[in-house]
This record gives sequence, structure tokens and C-alpha cells, in this order.
Amino acid sequence: MAEPALTDTDTDTDTDRRHLRRCVELAREALDAGDAPFGSVLAGADGRFLAEERNRWVTGGDRTLHPEFALARWAATNLAPDERATATVYTSGEHCVMCAAAHGWVGLGRIVYITSTAQLGEVAAALDVPPSPVRPMAIQDVVPGIVVEGPVPEFAAEVLEMQRRFWRHAPGR
Repeated sequence: MAEPALTDTDTDTDTDRRHLRRCVELAREALDAGDAPFGSVLAGADGRFLAEERNRWVTGGDRTLHPEFALARWAATNLAPDERATATVYTSGEHCVMCAAAHGWVGLGRIVYITSTAQLGEVAAALDVPPSPVRPMAIQDVVPGIVVEGPVPEFAAEVLEMQRRFWRHAPGR
């Protein structure tokens, strides 16, 4: 079954594309620093930028230092519940189980991702990356009822190539 793509009827494409482009830039910053190439942006209901983060699990020495998790923590501290519920998390890769759970517990709104868990898994499998210690699951299996859009083909090739570059030379592989 094909995954739905972001279309003009689904979103405010200029705002979404601007935030998704920043996710790609943050993923590149992570890769250049030696981290897995993931980047995320949090935007308010009006599309206004609120916060951003990149993956830091290699350089930070902690495999939980995912950008989506950091943004959930930031939102819990800095936004009222109604602001969190109407915010959008843009991200280069579909949330893992940990990040999806944090997203749900904090009460964040919509998620727009560039590459799916399945796409990222295909890259890892092709490079014989050891399996994750956590079972991959779709966001909706962790947070039922959440609005999720992705993957976004316009940016996917660039993100997947960064993933290939990282996993070819990943530390502790």
C-alpha cells in the first residue's frame, strides 16, 4: 500500500515546505557533526516558527537525544496545553516509538514527516545495520487519532542519501 504524499489540498504548502526545508538543513548539521541525520521544527497554529532541534545521540552520548523528543520537552515547558494541541512538528524522519509517545504525552498536534519508518528501515537493511532494540511502529499505533502527513517525496531523496552516508560510517555499527 502506498503511503500518502503531502499535497496542496492537505497543507499550507509554502509554510510546510519552508519548515521541512529547515528540517533537512538541521539533518545535514547533525550529519556534519557526526550524529544521525535527523532534524525537526516546531511551529505554532499560525505556522510561526517556535523551536528547532537536531539529533545529538552520538555527540551527546545518549541514544534518546532525538530532536522530536527534545521539542516535546520544550513544548511542555514553554507552551500552554491549547498551544501544544494546535502546534505542528515537522521532521526529517517519522517519529520513533519513544518520540511518538513523548509527542502524545505532551499533547502536541499534527506531525509532518519527510521519510517514513519503512523507508529508513530499507536504508538500514540494505547497509546491514544491526536492528533497533525497539520495534518500529507507525505513529498512529502509538498515538491513535493524531493527524500525520508524510512521507514528503520532494525532500525524501536528500534525507535518505544523508541516512546512507551516516550508516556507512556510523560509530559502533
